[in-house]
Amino acid sequence: MQQFQPFKHPYPVDRKYSQKVAYFSMEFAIDQALKIFSGGLGYLAGSHMRSAFDLKQNVVGIGILWKYGYYDQVRNGNAEMDVLFLERQYNFLVDTGIEFDIDVNRHAIKVKAWYLPPHVFGSAPMFLLSTIHPENDYLAQTICHRLYSNNTEAKVAQSILLGMGGAKLLDILGFDADVYHLNEAHALPAAFHLYDQLGVLDEVRKRIIFTTHTPVEAGNEKHDIHLLDSMGFFGNVPLSEVRRITGISDGVFNHTLAALRLARMANGVSKIHGEVAREMWGGYDNICPITHVTNSQNHAYWHDPQLDDALADDDDDALDARKTELKCRLFDVVADQTGKIFQPDVLTLVWARRYAGYKRADLITRDLDRFEKLLSNSKHPIQVIWAGKPYPMDNDAIGTFNKLVHLSKKYPNVAVVVGYELSLSKILKQGSDIWLNNPRIPREASGTSGMTAAMNASVNLSTWDGWIPEFASHGHNCFVAPKADLTWPEGVQDEFDRKNLMDVLENEILPTYYDKRQRWLSVVKNSMKEVVVFFDSDRMADEYYKKLYKVGAKKLELV
Repeated sequence: MQQFQPFKHPYPVDRKYSQKVAYFSMEFAIDQALKIFSGGLGYLAGSHMRSAFDLKQNVVGIGILWKYGYYDQVRNGNAEMDVLFLERQYNFLVDTGIEFDIDVNRHAIKVKAWYLPPHVFGSAPMFLLSTIHPENDYLAQTICHRLYSNNTEAKVAQSILLGMGGAKLLDILGFDADVYHLNEAHALPAAFHLYDQLGVLDEVRKRIIFTTHTPVEAGNEKHDIHLLDSMGFFGNVPLSEVRRITGISDGVFNHTLAALRLARMANGVSKIHGEVAREMWGGYDNICPITHVTNSQNHAYWHDPQLDDALADDDDDALDARKTELKCRLFDVVADQTGKIFQPDVLTLVWARRYAGYKRADLITRDLDRFEKLLSNSKHPIQVIWAGKPYPMDNDAIGTFNKLVHLSKKYPNVAVVVGYELSLSKILKQGSDIWLNNPRIPREASGTSGMTAAMNASVNLSTWDGWIPEFASHGHNCFVAPKADLTWPEGVQDEFDRKNLMDVLENEILPTYYDKRQRWLSVVKNSMKEVVVFFDSDRMADEYYKKLYKVGAKKLELV
């Protein structure tokens, strides 16, 4: 029986990772079976927890047990996207027996803690908080119903649950964390709980590490400071003291800015994002140093062993044969969902990620004549698949998804599939030949999906953003479109990128795939080999300890 008070790691900790770290995240993509994730933030957190386990780091994860998860992406009668909220139950989570109160909107709310043991999915030990408790009224229970509610008060309550609730749980567990790692600013109330306990700002700063994923200031969360105060976001810390320690004097509380002033160190999630973040926030006083730790993904989870064996043996026939099998597995999904049978000997391009305006899901279709010419090329045929989950209340993103659904109905070699979660993500990456990534520069802080595609013999076609500049060698391990002038209007940038992506696809990728097979396999193998060197999350988890976690580190690496 696991002992929870005081909590002891169920595995021996490697001495070089002895600092105690509590990793707070609103979502974790640990396994398809545990529906507490949405997209990239969760995929990153899940890989981090897996690598923390693999490296035997002294890390515990703190999250929320979402009753309905994010949402299930389904279709309505005409194949457009629909949203289903389905209640989840799990027999692999352990009831810790721990219950405690937090204050939300001047009401005491019962919090229950569930435990995910490391052996279930191969992750660091994780504690998930829930307000599903018979003593709570319905409104209190809804706090943990849906990940990323669009209701302001619900979002604030969720932050209080994660931050204040998570910090109180650590106290109960007796896990005296050296580091409170906030993966985005959702758990910021934890910092105010610490301040209430310690009373000295520098003591709080010694413990807080903050990771930001948002490269545009307007995208950072802001709320009315009086609403936050009335709801208990700051715990027992008076508003006047909140203003003093965060430097926020007006009525708008900027969560990221406050986190940067309460943390010892912060980081962006790629080299270019670190530069963007320092430029974005450099004009504000009293912020902590901002370095970068480039996001990565857990190779042990994402890779296909047979592909890796073929690569290690330098057996091109085995690599081709296994890739064909994986493409057929993907095409079974396509046939099941759309009634279209795709061919394994045809180059297959996939765009799959969260639908958001800057990610430009429909970019290559915006010149429809050229797109149709691409689809009808009999010498160099192509199959195109879209997937991804918009925020369920983002009508513009859902509109783009539905537009592509109706467009796909016109062509036998175009499909849009639903249910883009961990399982389908792996199938798409292992079954694709080209992984299309075309965000508007510099909006993609990292964008990790292409890393796991590369691990599975899928070649990236990308704009010059996020992690790509740290990996890409055009024509050697991926294909990259020329960089647009960022002073141009967005519409001009979009057209420049669309044209260049299509040029690369039509004039370089397709002829290489069909007419220069050995050259194509060379790019595939270079991509597979070189992505693992730096973009396995074992490197990332190790780097967090070296660059950010070690208390008292004298040298701060900013580049």
